[in-house]
This record gives sequence, C-alpha cells and structure tokens, in this order.
Amino acid sequence: MHMLKKGCETPYGVIRYWTCRAGENRPWLVFLPGLTADHRLFDGQVAELGKGYNCLVWDAPGHGTSRPFALKFSMEDLARYLRQIFTAEGIAGPVLVGQSLGGYIAQVYMEAYPGSVSGFISIDSCPLQRRYYTGLELALLKHTKGMYLSIPWRWLLRWGAAGCAVTEYGQKLMAQMMGEYNKREYCALADHGYRIFAQAVEAGKAYAISCPVLLLCGERDRAGSAKRYNREWARRSGYPLVWVPGAGHNANTDRIDFVNGQIGEFVQGLWDA
Repeated sequence: MHMLKKGCETPYGVIRYWTCRAGENRPWLVFLPGLTADHRLFDGQVAELGKGYNCLVWDAPGHGTSRPFALKFSMEDLARYLRQIFTAEGIAGPVLVGQSLGGYIAQVYMEAYPGSVSGFISIDSCPLQRRYYTGLELALLKHTKGMYLSIPWRWLLRWGAAGCAVTEYGQKLMAQMMGEYNKREYCALADHGYRIFAQAVEAGKAYAISCPVLLLCGERDRAGSAKRYNREWARRSGYPLVWVPGAGHNANTDRIDFVNGQIGEFVQGLWDA
C-alpha cells in the first residue's frame, strides 16, 4: 500500500504524517502510535486495511521523522496539531486507533472536539479519568528521566523491546524504532511523554467519549498496569474489551491479523448501523 508522506508546520517543529486514500466515500482510520514508537508500528494495519479504508498515520512530535521537535508541547497541543492535519486533509468523522500514548491523545482530542469522531479503538491504552489513578502513580510518572538515564543504553533497548512485544517481529520492530534515538534523546522523550500524560489526568477533565468504543489489550501486556486499568475501564464504562491472544503491549504487532479483523469488524459495524 503506497503511503504519501506529508508535513505539518508547528511552532516547535514539523510533524510528518502519511496518508493513503481508498475512495472519497470510504471511512478514515487514523493510527496514533505509542510513546517512542513511530508510524511503522502500524505497518501491518495500513498494509491490509488501507485496501478498503482511507488511512492516516503520523510520527508524533519528537518521534521518528518528526524531529527535531522541541519538547514543549502538551497533550492539548497534540490534539490541536491533529485537528490542523485533519483540516488540511479534509478528514471528517474519523475512527481514531490509538496504541498506548496514542490512545491518550485520542481521548484528549475527543474532549477538545466533542462529536467530531465516529469511533475510538484503544490498543493497550488506558483511561484518562482521574478516578483510575492514585496520587503516587501520577507523581512517579513525572520523575522517570533520572531512572532511565541510570540504565545502560543496551539494557534499555533490550528491555524496551522485550517489554513491548512477545513475537520476533514485534520485538525487532520496537528495537529498530528505539535504536534510532540516542540515549539522552530517548530518555527525554519518554520522560516528557509520561509527564504530559500525568498532567492530562491531573487536569480532572471529564474525557467523556460519545462515540462507539472498542478496547483491545494483549493477554501478555506487561507494561505498567495496563491490564488492570483495562479491566476497570471496561467494568465501569461498559465498553467492550477484547483480549488479544498471546500478545504483549504492542498487540497490533504481535497479532496483526487478529487486530486487523477486530478493527475491520468494528468499523464495518459503524457504517452498517
């Protein structure tokens, strides 16, 4: 599937993103990768789903080819940048598919622009409502840089890849994406991502979701407490939760066909309704 690379100018740097169009009347799928990952995280989705749907995937600010980029942005800024891109591309009513940090960005976007999204698919992400988190959890998220810097870079690469995926493909892909940063750059980016996530939670906003939702989470997700948060999210909200068999935190790279099937079924259901 051929993707057209484009750029979006911001005060802090240029955001790179890619689009493919299956047809004017086809739904838009917008893929939002997680922290320190880039657009390649969704290669397995775009290659298949791009045959029938319009697709957009970005390198979030400070990630991948969206560098150099000053780490001065907030989660609200990320939502505004997405809005700017959607306006430039003429995208209305997209389905947002966010993995980990990408799912948080999607929730901030829906809070800022209510009613503008047709559906939301969370992949190994978590809710943003304040009630799900303790004060200690949020405080620790804002003090990660020193801990990361204290770990040898080769260990960070190994642990990062193994902690995100369980398949050879998923681990190699994560190692490749991480390996394109230097250690200080990676640690600063990770620290900034955790910090703005914690700040978004502490803002205490409703983060109400008015569109259909699907929660996907890897059965073997070992990133933080993602599995616990997803169980609580589904229990409190009533959103459907599907466990991705044998998958880790980057479930869409560990079980590409399964996740693609879930996305396709969800999106088709929206347009058949």
